[in-house]
Amino acid sequence: MAEPKPDLKKAAERRKAPLATPSDLGGNAVRDLTGALNELLADVFALYLKTKNFHWHASGPHFRDYHLLFDEHGEQIFAMTDPIAERVRKLGGMTLRSIGQIGRLQRVKDNDADYVDPEGMLAELAEDNKDLVTRLREVHGLTDEHKDYATSSLLDQWIDETERRLWFLFEASRREVSGH
Repeated sequence: MAEPKPDLKKAAERRKAPLATPSDLGGNAVRDLTGALNELLADVFALYLKTKNFHWHASGPHFRDYHLLFDEHGEQIFAMTDPIAERVRKLGGMTLRSIGQIGRLQRVKDNDADYVDPEGMLAELAEDNKDLVTRLREVHGLTDEHKDYATSSLLDQWIDETERRLWFLFEASRREVSGH
């Protein structure tokens, strides 16, 4: 018995059908929240890649410490990506689809320099994490406004983790003061 041929017309219709995830949030809330979360997701991907770049290119007398620190930070940052994207989908929105879309939305500046000294790496990542904390708080304000408590809860955790990364980067960049 021959397999039935797929109905190409129905398949094409299904591809065009909206992914209408049910949500009790209004259309404006879904639009606002998913837009903000997609920008945040682009920033998180960009910060992850920058952190891994510095992990791969660390050098100098504190190589091992920085290499391991940047690796730990990279894992923590990457762990944020899937929950952010899944929140967008759970809320009824569409999330990022490509590196190009990340590039259009990201606010974290890339660093393509052939060489960055360790102090520069620490300073740049500290500033990027500081900016990320600010953006996380901004999105938190939006989630509070729209009573999206599940996303607010995730943001609480990510704010704490990002502040911890900022603290570590700050402390690792401090110069020793003689006599103290």
